[in-house]
Amino acid sequence: MRDVKVPVLVVGGGPVGLSSALFLGRHGVRTMLVEKRDGTSMLPRAPGLQARTMELFRAAGLHREIRALEMGDSHPYFEGGIIRTRCFAEIDDAVTLEAPSLDGPRISPERVMGCGQDRYERVLVDKAREHGCDVRFATRLQSLAQDEEGVTAVVEDAAGRTTTVRADFLVGADGASSSVRRTLGVQRSGRGTVFNALSIYFRAPELEKLLKDRKFILCYATAARGTLMSLSRLHGCDPWLATPLYYPEKGERPEDFTDERCIEIIRTAAGDPDLAVEVVWKVPWQGAQLVAERFRTGRVFLAGDAAHVHPPAGGFGANTGIHDAHNLAWKLAAVLDGWAGDALLDSYDAERRRVGEAMAEQAMIRNRIRHGYADEQTKSAMVDDVIVTLGYRYRSAAIVGAPQAPVLTPHLALSGEPGTRAPHVWLERDGERISTIDLFWDGFVLLTGARGQAWADAAEKAAQHLRVPLRTYSVGRGCALVPAEWDWAVAYGVGDEGAVLVRPDAFVAWRAPGAAADPQQELASVLAGAAGLCPARQS
Repeated sequence: MRDVKVPVLVVGGGPVGLSSALFLGRHGVRTMLVEKRDGTSMLPRAPGLQARTMELFRAAGLHREIRALEMGDSHPYFEGGIIRTRCFAEIDDAVTLEAPSLDGPRISPERVMGCGQDRYERVLVDKAREHGCDVRFATRLQSLAQDEEGVTAVVEDAAGRTTTVRADFLVGADGASSSVRRTLGVQRSGRGTVFNALSIYFRAPELEKLLKDRKFILCYATAARGTLMSLSRLHGCDPWLATPLYYPEKGERPEDFTDERCIEIIRTAAGDPDLAVEVVWKVPWQGAQLVAERFRTGRVFLAGDAAHVHPPAGGFGANTGIHDAHNLAWKLAAVLDGWAGDALLDSYDAERRRVGEAMAEQAMIRNRIRHGYADEQTKSAMVDDVIVTLGYRYRSAAIVGAPQAPVLTPHLALSGEPGTRAPHVWLERDGERISTIDLFWDGFVLLTGARGQAWADAAEKAAQHLRVPLRTYSVGRGCALVPAEWDWAVAYGVGDEGAVLVRPDAFVAWRAPGAAADPQQELASVLAGAAGLCPARQS
């Protein structure tokens, strides 16, 4: 038995665990990651990367590497929406079920893209290692225990060798059947399993002709007897992905789906009994809606499917988990670096659990609509995808002045309100075109108008006193940052004498529309609360 000491142990090597290790490493935190699989995913799962996810990769400095994995331009597929037809040979008669908004040049500097998990995981693991992560595949968590000073875990590799890992914190990103969650005794609530499906990855070169180059996120076919089959190729290359449903209550089992039966289902859905089909992989899975009762237990945190699972409608699963990872990573890094208090870690649960619950509900609504059993009340509760992926709102003790609004509002409102993602505005800096989103990563940022110097001075004094990393920028004509296309102050809801405090994750922590009588006292209180050093003043 060997002993290892690391600041953070990450359990789970999928997109969420690898992103956790990467983001922590980019913040200078050394990690160990253990994953029971013997390598990265071989399957092109989770193929849709949202604009917000790409923003996080952009901030971490690897969006170009991820973008380079895209096969051609996948954006038209997203613009094609969700469609349904009797069979793929009748694609001209397809009806549109959903036409979601996903991004836009005034919303984000990034766009959604299609890329299979089998490709982007390899980039994530390489970058995590580059930033100091000890990645160990074919290694399982055997036990964990925690005390006031840290977490002790025992892990075992494929050869039966055990290692005792002592960490300050542990992140459980080990999926829907999370051993970390079960060890902690954390319960989940929700609707449970709502359907059973089989992912069939297959090759069928002639299918392209039947589809007539029709672009779509998903195409549902109703012709296959006794099931509804969806078809996707967002990952941009072979193989195709089909997901027929099966029904255990009727005695159906995954093993009943032989290659021959799968080929029959695909041919029926295609409307071509002679279609050449090669089955590559078959993976059974459950569509469930369950959210953990808490995302933090002492020094152990849950992220991704370990914390919340929901049907894959909307592609919210891996993306939401990566957002979990980012929210948690900068907070853990801040506490380990000594400039933030433990209360900041409580805000992870306060912020991300409400988001997880809201996204799970939206995924459930989409599932009902696509399977044809949504009533009008259910349909009216659906909000656009861009709100789910970019417009969600945080409320916690680390944010001052967040309105009492739901996590997901009916309309996208990125207007600089506390608790929302800071608006994207193109800026000119020393002849370089950047987005406001590019300003946020390793510390707090105070943005002020051209006449907001009093706020900037107060912020610098408060940050120096509290030893909190903070940069200040004046935005406007004659300033270091000059708006390139539209008025940043209007976008952020402030005047020339106003100021906005933005967190390392690009979420607004506080906003002052104009000047104040005592800006130093105001910012000292706000910054201390935002860093978890004392309760923030709510207003």
